Amino acid sequence: MAGEWGRAVILLLFFQFPLLQAAKILTLCFIGGSHYLLMDEISRILHNNGHEVRMFLQFGDGMLPGHLLLQSPYPVSTYSLGEKHKQEFKEFFINGQKEFLRGRYDLSDFLEFMELLSYQCNITLHQSDILHFLKDEKYDLAFIEGFNPCSFLVAEKLGVPFIAFFPGIFMNAGRVGAHGPLSYVPLFQAQLTDHMDFFGRLKNTVMYLGSNIVDGMIERPFQKVIDEHFSAGSRPSIADLPLKAELWIYNVDFTIDFPRPLSPNIQCIGGLLAGPAKPVSADLEDFIAGSGDSGFIVVSLGSMIPSLPILEFVKEMNEGLSKVRQKVIWRYERSRWPKEVDVAPNVRLVDWLSQNDLLGHPKVRLLVTHGGMNSLMEAVYHGVPVVGIPLFGDQYENLIRIKAKNMGTFIAPEEMEAENFANALREVIENSRYKTTAMKLSVTLRSRPFPPDQQLLGWVEHILQSGGGGHLRPYSYQQPWYQRHLLDVILFISTTAAVIVYLIVKGCTVLLSVLSPSRKPKQN
Repeated sequence: MAGEWGRAVILLLFFQFPLLQAAKILTLCFIGGSHYLLMDEISRILHNNGHEVRMFLQFGDGMLPGHLLLQSPYPVSTYSLGEKHKQEFKEFFINGQKEFLRGRYDLSDFLEFMELLSYQCNITLHQSDILHFLKDEKYDLAFIEGFNPCSFLVAEKLGVPFIAFFPGIFMNAGRVGAHGPLSYVPLFQAQLTDHMDFFGRLKNTVMYLGSNIVDGMIERPFQKVIDEHFSAGSRPSIADLPLKAELWIYNVDFTIDFPRPLSPNIQCIGGLLAGPAKPVSADLEDFIAGSGDSGFIVVSLGSMIPSLPILEFVKEMNEGLSKVRQKVIWRYERSRWPKEVDVAPNVRLVDWLSQNDLLGHPKVRLLVTHGGMNSLMEAVYHGVPVVGIPLFGDQYENLIRIKAKNMGTFIAPEEMEAENFANALREVIENSRYKTTAMKLSVTLRSRPFPPDQQLLGWVEHILQSGGGGHLRPYSYQQPWYQRHLLDVILFISTTAAVIVYLIVKGCTVLLSVLSPSRKPKQN
């Protein structure tokens, strides 16, 4: 009897919660490099689990310099920028690299980059044939790359509900309602840890007060795009669109980032590109075998930087690497290596490397990296210490977290000198505390209840089954700013307190005047 009752309950639950059918999902990617690698991996995960996936991709020659794109198992709708703009963008990026390597990256450079993205967005929204085709397909959900504001405008144009994926730490925390307590949650570019002294908290607060102004400057270039492509009665606000996301997913894990409070519509799923290592090529294996017990170092400054445009910087790095015992595998486009510099005898240059597989090799000792989140998550996964050379974006902030957690250190690019660099490499390799910390963080990351691909899939299917993420979004998204920050309450309490104090003082004055003996006027 009990068995029949159990089967009845199972059948009831089965019909009450039917299995999710395959959904039509559109992924949007308008930036290359690591942004593309992540969106490709997300598209593959969804495709491999039975969903009908298509990517809308801005394709460019420099998406992954030195690397041939793998053929995707899902269909892709591509378009390309004009040759003139592609050349201008390439020159901008090369000039930008020179500024990064001299330590001269600031807000004006980032604003110029956003101007270029807004120009590209205008081209994207002019792809009327593709946009009409995508709109007619009636997608159930879009999965967009949340760094580029254009992704939100395309999703709005198509009228598709969307999940936003951010490729790094909480750079846009203010725009998604994710500001944490300023006493222990550092703002982006504050270059602080969660252990702040008084002046650190003061700096964090002052930066917070100015953050809305900076956000407005970043978003301003896209207003022209909105004015051109949306009719007067239905123009969205670029500041409000991030709040429409059914869910926000950040490519970060608290093994690296500092803990902070988050509402349920914000999930951290870091390490999508990290995983068990595959064997490296026979050629590299032979090179590694020659390192003996010393092992080898992996050097890569990111998927978008295959070479370095400043000769002196290359010389200092090359000489610094020549001073250590380890073999070195350096991702550097060999055809662009300066002819006046002899490659160090312990260095092997490669146009492209499978970083995750090399970091999983038993003889790896260190990763030299720009500090991109994907590289750091792979280093944590495999328990490999880090020496960073931060260049731009979130890389300084990422490496401050790595240093605070004792997994490595970093050198500012303008301080790159051979001896300084070699000392940093030797310190991190030979001081066992870095390796010990890296292995502890690796155990922490790998022991998560669910791997990142399962978390991603589970949340996407939850949003699809529940008909959106409205139940996850806090009511603060609908409140005006003065209510959200309790300014009306503070004003009421302050005014009430002032009135009470005034009445008390006034009453005391009257009482004293009544109780005091009357004074006769003075006579001459």
